[in-house]
Amino acid sequence: MNQQDLFIVLEGIDGTGKSTQAQLLADWFRSRGREVVSGREPTDGPWGRQIRATAATGRLPPEEELELFLRDRRQHVQEVIAPALAAGKVVILDRYYFSTMAYQGCRGFDPGEIRRRNEAFAPPPDLLLILDLDVDTALSRIGGRGDIANEFEKRDSLAKCREIFLSLAGEPFARIVPTDPGPEAVQARLREIVASSEIPAAKSGE
Repeated sequence: MNQQDLFIVLEGIDGTGKSTQAQLLADWFRSRGREVVSGREPTDGPWGRQIRATAATGRLPPEEELELFLRDRRQHVQEVIAPALAAGKVVILDRYYFSTMAYQGCRGFDPGEIRRRNEAFAPPPDLLLILDLDVDTALSRIGGRGDIANEFEKRDSLAKCREIFLSLAGEPFARIVPTDPGPEAVQARLREIVASSEIPAAKSGE
């Protein structure tokens, strides 16, 4: 593993353990001497906070919600992601524009069009790790941690979101990682993927 910049995104429906796995992966990179910038979307910036608030209060009209995601992500790219990659760091994100494709796709938007709008300003990752779990198990995990499924997590919506995430399996930079084996096994698989030649040797355009 060389010291060039590396952009990794973890995706999947809620309940798959993305946040835990992203943190463990970041710690692993740091133990190997890499400088890591970890992040999540929606961010804690002004647009991201508005989005997070709607998970409890009720979703905004589709166009308004999508615009908030685009504004939040544009700021994130400009202020955090692009500078970190330019400095040769590892960037690890818990959710990115693939989640927008999934969750806004469930509201009637064309996921492909959402992707095009995002990739006009947001760099694609070197590696997309899609953590997969069946919806019923995901909902039981959400309930098991004391949470109530919010407006983004209702069963039918999650099932559609999962389908959109799985449709990305054919992308050369995407890997589907089942999370049934448990957190330790999942983390071992993620490290195996990262450490292997499965990461594309060059970024698109290079």
